[in-house]
Amino acid sequence: MSVDPAQQARKIIHVDMDAFYASVEQRDNPELRGKPVAVGGSAARGVVAAASYEARAYGVRSALPSVTAKRRCPDLIFVPPRFDVYRAVSAQIREIFAEHTDLIEPLSLDEAYLDVTDNKQGIPIATDIATNIRARIKEVTGLNASAGISYCKFLAKMASDLNKPNGQAVISPKNGPAFVEALAVKKFHGVGPATAAKMEGLGILTGADLRSKPLAWLQEHFGKSGAWYHNISRGIDNRPVQPDRPRKSVGAEDTFTVDIFDLDPARAEISPLAAKVWRHCDGKGLHGRTVTLKVKYADFQIITRSRTSSTPIGTLKDLEAISQSLLEALFPTPKAIRLLGVTLSSFNGDEEADADQLELQI
Repeated sequence: MSVDPAQQARKIIHVDMDAFYASVEQRDNPELRGKPVAVGGSAARGVVAAASYEARAYGVRSALPSVTAKRRCPDLIFVPPRFDVYRAVSAQIREIFAEHTDLIEPLSLDEAYLDVTDNKQGIPIATDIATNIRARIKEVTGLNASAGISYCKFLAKMASDLNKPNGQAVISPKNGPAFVEALAVKKFHGVGPATAAKMEGLGILTGADLRSKPLAWLQEHFGKSGAWYHNISRGIDNRPVQPDRPRKSVGAEDTFTVDIFDLDPARAEISPLAAKVWRHCDGKGLHGRTVTLKVKYADFQIITRSRTSSTPIGTLKDLEAISQSLLEALFPTPKAIRLLGVTLSSFNGDEEADADQLELQI
């Protein structure tokens, strides 16, 4: 299979704000500019939500435990998150996108795909549109954005990382397959550490290695994802930009002040998590069938356990009962538990959850 000519004609932009949360804080507080900043909690059990580029130079990144971040960068400045401000700035950015196209697929507060093949301002060259959008974002918000331009979402996403921060790059239909062939699979968007390790164990280190594997072989080793890997190794991604795409899962999680060893305190933590997930889903009219329990141990190993019902889960009591059952099966626990999470997915006929998860942090 080769890239379809109709797909080659598409003009997709991926816009990614540079260190969004941290940049907003530096914008609003001049004393933070040019300094290593982490948005998140500085307490012993805190986690970095975002890091400025000054902090990233020390190896500080999102999801890093705060104590580790402080060890890597002793001068690191922690600031608490202000999600109301980030949401307001994100809304300003969405308005700028809407000046060019209605085909906007938000991925989070700080990034989105745009299909500008037929754009409102009639600009024929997508790189010019990306340049205009980035300049307008800077003018309105004072923040920098990076952009990737290509004929498909996968390559637009990869391109947006090439010249960060405050830059943009193009991967053309002509160069797309060659770009993927030369890329390490561990750098593929959507290939996490576990999958990358599995691929490398099978001798797949680059896109070229991935492309050399037959479709049947990839499906044997990677299931339904095999067809996806087969396509992207050839620079093929036919997914459309989907405005207001449906939510695939809703989850809540909590990191504990003290590690949990015993079942009773662990069970006590499940109730507020399940209640938070249920309130959000019930308010949105979402009815899911799959409950997933997430456990992070004190050594940071993460495991998940899931159960899927034949019918949508109808009450908070049922959601909590399934979550508790998944938890109880893990006890006695081999090691202390640092974090628990509950997720509901398989909404309204969806077969399974994907990475599009709303995390409700407690």
